[in-house]
Amino acid sequence: MKKKLEEYVITIPDFPEPGIMFRDVTGILQDAEGLKLAVDQLCEAVEDLDFDVIVGAESRGFIFGAPMAYKLGKPFILARKKGKLPRETVEVEYALEYGTAVMEMHKDAIKPGQKALIVDDLLATGGTMKAIARMVESLGGEVVKMCFVIELAGLKGREALKDYDVASCIVYEGK
Repeated sequence: MKKKLEEYVITIPDFPEPGIMFRDVTGILQDAEGLKLAVDQLCEAVEDLDFDVIVGAESRGFIFGAPMAYKLGKPFILARKKGKLPRETVEVEYALEYGTAVMEMHKDAIKPGQKALIVDDLLATGGTMKAIARMVESLGGEVVKMCFVIELAGLKGREALKDYDVASCIVYEGK
């Protein structure tokens, strides 16, 4: 019998602090069947979706988004932390729990009117995804869906992304 995707996720109690159940996605990556299952489920979530490009969030969004792009025959766009891209970029600053961060994308990555699917491994608070969506939209693109391997429902990221279509392979109720 085939394993479910959830069976590949390693849960570490009390990490990084007491009361937190850390959901480690590397268990999926360390097993060829787990990785295949994750990519297949993400692709199934968008099989009837009309979109032009896949945008992956640094860094684990690259791991899941690139094989999706390959399998679906779509271009893959990088959304990276500031200072990592070599050409002219657009950027957006967003709030973190303690401070701010900046994400960038090449200025020519999204063409006006293109429909974008954004992919990442984890939906927590939704801050990074909102920042990436703002970059896509600033370039004239439209975010048509956001897909995640894991969603931590207790952190209310889906509520923060209420203006977008969100899909997750696995949803954990806690934080």
